[in-house]
Order: sequence, then structure tokens, then C-alpha cells
Amino acid sequence: MNIVHDPIPIPIDMKNGTIPPDLQAWIDARKRHRLSHAQVQMARELGLNPRKLGKIDNHKQEPWKAPLPEFIEDMYRRRFKRDAPANVRSIEDGLRAAAAAKEAKRRKKAAQRQAEAAADPRPAPGGAEEAP
Repeated sequence: MNIVHDPIPIPIDMKNGTIPPDLQAWIDARKRHRLSHAQVQMARELGLNPRKLGKIDNHKQEPWKAPLPEFIEDMYRRRFKRDAPANVRSIEDGLRAAAAAKEAKRRKKAAQRQAEAAADPRPAPGGAEEAP
């Protein structure tokens, strides 16, 4: 399995487990404009604004415009010289992976703290040594 790191970091709000508003806007845009996960990732890498996609997706009233999915794929092909991202991940999968990585990091750090505490016991507070 070839693992490629996501070029766009995906933050997650671990306190209440909600999706950050900037990523929620992409999820809403994906549903509203009927985009695939690959097209959303391409649009994010191109730096498009999810709130402005409606202006671009106006090919019925302005026939010279290409449909939004075709427009995104064409712009991605022109800019990155390839047809699609190497590793396509949905926003939800990215959030789950970020949460799992953060949890693993937290557990590793807690284990290190426990190992340090067990290996190097500190004297009792107050500086008093135990009597023989």
C-alpha cells in the first residue's frame, strides 16, 4: 500500500468532536454541487473558495461556461500536469485519520511520562527524607 501524505492539513476540533466550519463548507459544497471526493480535493488544492463555487457552476444560464466538475478537473490538469490527486481521501476520512493520529500521539506522550516517573522517582515534597 502506497501511503502519500495529504498536502492540505486537516484540523479537527477534539474538544467537542465537531467538524471545523471551513471543512463543513466543503462538505456542504460537495453535496450542493454534486462533486466527488476527488473533485473536492482538487478544488481545495487549487485554493478555490467553497462559498464562491455557485458563481462558477452557472453553466445553464451562461452556456460558455463548463460544468463545475469539468472546470475543476481542467484547472487541476493545467496546474499540476496530472489528471487526479495521487491519494484521494474524503474530508471525513481525513478528519478520522487526524483524530487517530492525535490520539496516538497523546497516548505515546502519556506512556513516556509514566516511564519517566517510574524510572526516576523524585523525593517527597518538602525536602524531608524518610527516616531509617
